[in-house]
Amino acid sequence: MALPAHRPVLDYLHRHQERYLDELREFLRIPSISALSAHQADVRRAAEWLGARLARAGIHDVRVDETQGHPVVFAQSSFTAERPTLLVYGHYDVQPVDPLDQWVSPPFEPTVRDSILYARGASDDKGQLFMHLMALEAWLSTGVLPVNLKFLFEGEEEIGSPHLGQYIREHQAELAADVALISDTPMMGEELPSICYALRGLATMEIRVSGPSQDLHSGVYGGTVMNPAQALAHLIDTLYDASGRIAVPGFYDQVDPLSDREQSELSQLPFDSEAYKAQLGVPELAGEPGYTPLERLWARPTLDVNGLWSGFTGEGQKTIIPATAHAKLSCRLVPHQDPERILDLLEAHLQHHCPPGVQLHVTHRSGSPASVTSLDHPAVKAAESAIELVYQRPAVHIRMGGSIPVVSDFQETLSVPTVLLGFALPDECFHAPNEHFHLANFYRGAQTVAIFWEKLGATHA
Repeated sequence: MALPAHRPVLDYLHRHQERYLDELREFLRIPSISALSAHQADVRRAAEWLGARLARAGIHDVRVDETQGHPVVFAQSSFTAERPTLLVYGHYDVQPVDPLDQWVSPPFEPTVRDSILYARGASDDKGQLFMHLMALEAWLSTGVLPVNLKFLFEGEEEIGSPHLGQYIREHQAELAADVALISDTPMMGEELPSICYALRGLATMEIRVSGPSQDLHSGVYGGTVMNPAQALAHLIDTLYDASGRIAVPGFYDQVDPLSDREQSELSQLPFDSEAYKAQLGVPELAGEPGYTPLERLWARPTLDVNGLWSGFTGEGQKTIIPATAHAKLSCRLVPHQDPERILDLLEAHLQHHCPPGVQLHVTHRSGSPASVTSLDHPAVKAAESAIELVYQRPAVHIRMGGSIPVVSDFQETLSVPTVLLGFALPDECFHAPNEHFHLANFYRGAQTVAIFWEKLGATHA
């Protein structure tokens, strides 16, 4: 009986594990912190390193493209009409490292302890991105690619991808694909390989309540003017009913309930509410009544106050009526909720409840829709099959409460569904000191990606 096509690929990946780890260390030593202008040259160096590494893997069409910010790395394999086209996304920029004194080993000197690799970017996202380069080299070194591949690697994800949307719109034809693949998400837990099929969207707003033309002496003027800080507190209080449900009229109109299948799968995931409370350091969990914590976290919309300030906040006492009060609000949205409509509803509610004697000024900020990929999509089935071959257990299906802006761009601009196939663990300290990546998942992740490409290619056979 003939060996499966991926067998030589897996053998190749196994034989070159140590070299791949050395190369990843080299990549991780580049301090590509996109948020800090002092590291602008390092971000470019990381982009050029990636471009050179893609070329060494065997792809000939590789570019480092300029944007108004940090560069985008684009590459594509040769095209065969009979094969599906897969667009692979990742980001090579990393978060700042503060507080530096909490790192056990230097953040840009990758260190292995107990088969775990410690470095900034180890799991978010350089380690996960590099798995795709490993799979690429292994396929090109042992056979023929089972899919047409396009790679899109950016250097601004950690600062909100301010220029990527424009890049995608300008290169829409070049980025055309059947499906996109991203490895920048965590698994549900150790030995629980996961496929994330839905992300919440985002809508943000800033509000300012203005009253008197300047701060006033509370003894001289108190009792005669509306206090903007009190008015703002009142406005925020109107956003929720006594149970914690969002009280903005129309907010839930576009929200679809979870299917029976989704509810069943979520209920079977290992989630310990008591351990979750202990991890967060809170006495009780809160949120919309009638839903489990995982349902509220992944599949229900939210409205949160992200910042709140007014008046005198320094040491001691200053008895004033402040002239203004400010708040930043954000909504996490679920599929079918339109971000701009939600912001309009929220603004109308606030204006309706604004007390006399003050004025409300509203600024709409960013917005991106939620995304969902059908669990019955052939690419999801291909990912399930690959995971089961490598991990010897079925994948679990998860949602995520956060947002990945590029998924919305793929959905809205390219009409491409996205498979989120990540291999980090939830407690690997991305964005925090001592970020790390378990090497077992680094190696198994590369194997899973390689087999996923084969399984996806078979869907067009």
